Amino acid sequence: MHTSPLDQPGTGDAGGMNVYIVESARRLADLGVEVEIFTRATARDLPPVAELAPGVLVRHVAAGPYEEMDRAELPAQLCAFLSEVLRTEAMYDPGRYDVIHSHYWLSGQVGWLAKERWGVPLVHTMHTMAKVKNLLLAAGDKPEPQARVVGEEQVVDIADRLVANTADEARELIDLYGAAEERVAVVNPGVDLDVFRPGSQAAARHRLGLPLGAHVLLFVGRIQPLKAPDVLLRAASRLLIEEPALRERLVVACVGGPSGNGLARPSMLTELAAELGIADVVRLVPPAPQQELADWYRAATVTVVPSYNESFGLVALESQACGTPVAAAAVGGLRTAVRDGVSGLLLDGHDPAEWAQALRRFVTAPHWRDQLARGARGHAAAFGWQATASRLVEVYTAALAHLHNTPVAVNL
Repeated sequence: MHTSPLDQPGTGDAGGMNVYIVESARRLADLGVEVEIFTRATARDLPPVAELAPGVLVRHVAAGPYEEMDRAELPAQLCAFLSEVLRTEAMYDPGRYDVIHSHYWLSGQVGWLAKERWGVPLVHTMHTMAKVKNLLLAAGDKPEPQARVVGEEQVVDIADRLVANTADEARELIDLYGAAEERVAVVNPGVDLDVFRPGSQAAARHRLGLPLGAHVLLFVGRIQPLKAPDVLLRAASRLLIEEPALRERLVVACVGGPSGNGLARPSMLTELAAELGIADVVRLVPPAPQQELADWYRAATVTVVPSYNESFGLVALESQACGTPVAAAAVGGLRTAVRDGVSGLLLDGHDPAEWAQALRRFVTAPHWRDQLARGARGHAAAFGWQATASRLVEVYTAALAHLHNTPVAVNL
């Protein structure tokens, strides 16, 4: 409800969840599963229905003003959104939809009522959870409101199946939300291994206008406190204080746009770079389409993912698929997306001094970095969207079988 799969990931509310929905929908269609995605219309001139891929339709639902809305304002549009979803289904013969898969708690609320009206199972993926986020807040970040906590608890109680990105997330659903263990299924997200694949670092740097001999520290994601891009800038500043000679070759690239609480200070990184005295090495880049993003990964010395929480961490997986190791915070799904010491490094905490020490190693130990790069390629190769879609079909089939009390049979 709060973000369209057609939006460019990396800005506004568009991020890993958008990628997840687009890629899993495409692969589900490849398996013969027709997919219709309902999302809130944010512009008057959007077509009512758009084809995302063969077998995948996006339906733009009128709910509230035709503009981006803060997520805190969206609960007031739940009734309007639900009404349009139900009206669309009513235009067809009964039984058009077999399963509802809702993403994020707002959509889960809509899925809850549609499930009861249509008599079909509800499968829900949280993507992020208020209780988890509130345990791991960045400095100055606002806790998630109690209304969201209650809304999530309601969806957990009503959903026939809950899809967790990792075993850690499954345990959080069970321990923090009281989810029944038998209703929780672990389905790892994937990566598009055709787009995100190894390539020439020199060619990628040439296309992006980066010096061939640079040490490139890369951040990809939405610019907001939760994603902690400031940790990278502070670590780079400390690195330059300790190794002044690196300044001539260092590039700190941040690819993404303001989002969430970051919208209150859209120039946050520019101001912080100036304050730290590193504006000359910092390069701020707007969100990039996948092909260009793959070049950024290939061009990087290391991709830095210092988030305070990640349900999975698709950026880490995309980087590794391109052969670039990752320095990531040891939180949430990043503990699955990155294999510590094999495909990258996992760091406890967000102390810039510790991050600077880790980044120095990537810059000054090329043989060790190359070893991680080989491990990164191997680790990422095990995560493909085809496997994600196949596992989702199993979850859908089990939910249907349980609802209708029939034996499970999966034919792909």
